[in-house]
Amino acid sequence: MKQPSYIYLLLMACLCLISCSKDIKVSASLGEDSPLAACYAHIVIPSNIAPLNFFLPQTEDDSQALLISHQDTHLTVLAKEGAFIPAINPWKKLLLAAQGDDLKVEHCIREGDAWKAYNSFTIHVSDKAIDPYVAYRLIPPGYEKWNLLGLYERCLENFDERPIIDNHQLDRNCLNCHSFCMQDPSTMQFHVRAQHAGTVLLRDGVIEKLNTKTDKTISNLVYPYWHPSAQYIAYSVNDTHQFFHTNNINRIEVLDYQSDVVVYDIQKNQLLTTPQLFSPDALETFPTFSPDGKFLYYCSAPKTNIPDEFDKLHYNLCRIAFDASTGQFGTEVDTIYNATRQENSVTFPRISPDGKHLLFTLSAYGTFSIWHQDADLWMMNLQTGVCTPQEQANSNSVDSYHSWSSNSRWVVFSSRRGDGLHTRLYISYVDDQGQLSKPFLLPQQKGSYYQNQLNSFNVPEFIKGPVPVSRKKLVDTIRNTSPKQVKGFQ
Repeated sequence: MKQPSYIYLLLMACLCLISCSKDIKVSASLGEDSPLAACYAHIVIPSNIAPLNFFLPQTEDDSQALLISHQDTHLTVLAKEGAFIPAINPWKKLLLAAQGDDLKVEHCIREGDAWKAYNSFTIHVSDKAIDPYVAYRLIPPGYEKWNLLGLYERCLENFDERPIIDNHQLDRNCLNCHSFCMQDPSTMQFHVRAQHAGTVLLRDGVIEKLNTKTDKTISNLVYPYWHPSAQYIAYSVNDTHQFFHTNNINRIEVLDYQSDVVVYDIQKNQLLTTPQLFSPDALETFPTFSPDGKFLYYCSAPKTNIPDEFDKLHYNLCRIAFDASTGQFGTEVDTIYNATRQENSVTFPRISPDGKHLLFTLSAYGTFSIWHQDADLWMMNLQTGVCTPQEQANSNSVDSYHSWSSNSRWVVFSSRRGDGLHTRLYISYVDDQGQLSKPFLLPQQKGSYYQNQLNSFNVPEFIKGPVPVSRKKLVDTIRNTSPKQVKGFQ
């Protein structure tokens, strides 16, 4: 009898709390903006997103509340552990009611028996859904602890997170460069370095491990991008070195002494390239296919004296035609953005799945902009060629690696705006003109999450569902399978 009585009392207490919280009546205005407004006012959110984490440090429990409403649908959230985090079911009901419209948010403070409210603000609920999952790497923000990391997938509709694979099962070797074909979780690749080394391919439930170093290339395959047919993957090959500044706003410099671009034909197990992508006088890197598969975009910089002239490295945005039926490249290279002329540098070009816009990172120089404090997101209209800085999304710190949702309406990117050290994930809506909205931080279930999470979020990629293979199967393949040798190009 004790257990049913306990449950009954708990339910009654919860019902009492809910009914009490619904009775909050605002008696006066504080006449000023809420401290939450800076992060949350006028953001755009998808209707299928998990409850936002309205974080407010040093907030006393029960002394503050959020009143979130849309017409006749209301939600009251009391402060807890420095945040206002709505319960998931009422939150989803509210978002469903508000699709295509605004939520009204009132931040209230209790003074004695009275509740006073800051100026209200709005949050727009888009009727464009976001892909339900995002994949990322969790890694310490410095360079000493690279051996403590993993690849993870997170459901954006709730707070479920699971490791796709982590390196404590692989003798603490590095895992990097995970990539998916057209946001398809069943078609992915990632690299394992050092012991058990190889590039791991997952296609239709089949896992392969590849040895991608050939006598024709300077390194194993590095930065990947899938062709939409899933028959090819474009890669860079890089001779990369890391340097440390003693008097510079940027802590670390990552530079290529050499780099080229190749394409891997999966069916033929063969590398493909062309002299335009394999020049001894240029550094080619960060390849990306157009959504129709007819062009390969990439970044290219004239060689300089490395490392002495590190700040004179300017990467242009280029493209070359590609015929997927034959695996042949065009003969002409188009310079889409001339960064050398502008004295800046383009990295991480990514084209929206609808083919209308190209989002890239722009910084003063160099190739590894995730360490550059001036790195910002820029958008190119591929019909007009006009490039614009994404002022709503950018910050005073690093805003860098980004990826598109499958419907071209959302972008997830990494930023160090919080403390200049850790990268966190931010999500922005993309309007009809290709402009990013004010971003919101990836929601978490606890208000203290980001204070306690000491890892950085690295290489966010939207996916349409969970990766359909077990961690055990991946580990067994990596540990117990000899890699298949990739054939070099002719």
